[in-house]
Amino acid sequence: MILTLDIGNSNIVMGIFDGGKLALVSRLHTNAISTGDEYAVTISSILGINGLSAGGFSGGIISSVVPKLTNVLRDSCRSLLKCRMLLVSSGIKTGINIQTDNPSVLGSDFVCAAAGAAAHYRLPCVIADLGTATKFSAVKKGGVFAGTSIMPGVNISLDALAAKTAQLPHIGLDGATPPLVGTNTVDSMRSGIIYGTAATVDGMIELYRRELGEETEAIATGGVASAIIPHCRQKIILDSDLILKGLYEIYKKNSHAEN
Repeated sequence: MILTLDIGNSNIVMGIFDGGKLALVSRLHTNAISTGDEYAVTISSILGINGLSAGGFSGGIISSVVPKLTNVLRDSCRSLLKCRMLLVSSGIKTGINIQTDNPSVLGSDFVCAAAGAAAHYRLPCVIADLGTATKFSAVKKGGVFAGTSIMPGVNISLDALAAKTAQLPHIGLDGATPPLVGTNTVDSMRSGIIYGTAATVDGMIELYRRELGEETEAIATGGVASAIIPHCRQKIILDSDLILKGLYEIYKKNSHAEN
């Protein structure tokens, strides 16, 4: 088995590949002050609940956009699983040709999503990653990463509304789909964030398609994508596991790398 870890600002997504297939996905809340032992206990518990042994792993790979947790999780997994843990960083083989101004500072989540898209979908493509931030990436034919657009994510926007206004409450995306024209505060906020974000995704994908060509594939991933993409009008493939798939592809390209 191969462990893949996507360490994001809000969640840590753990994927386990067995025989080349994604056999398990689990989400943990990102806590930058948790210790390696605490994460080891949590991961061990997840494995146990699913009938998996910590001794059954031949390797693992991590993508992290939270520097404080990168080595914490890497060392924790090494100790628990007794196997090599690769890190998506400058110098690792990805199969992606990054053509941004400074490729070395591009977030590993962008790289992994592009690697997953290049392996599983038609290029060129635009990737909409709806997580803590809402991000759009252009991947051209041949696995060329052309660049990105970044804007505040859904939950950041909701938090800002509540924090910067006197009468708007903190809300989440849970609950029934709101009417477009809300008749109470909560429904009005949820309408604005859900349909407004969906319209933004539609518009950005249309702009990216103009840039890359009419045959551009559109793929969505990220923690809140499933709440937004069903309300979009553009043809968009929803793949919540895209980054994990990309991590596994990158692992395969580096399976003989030093630990």
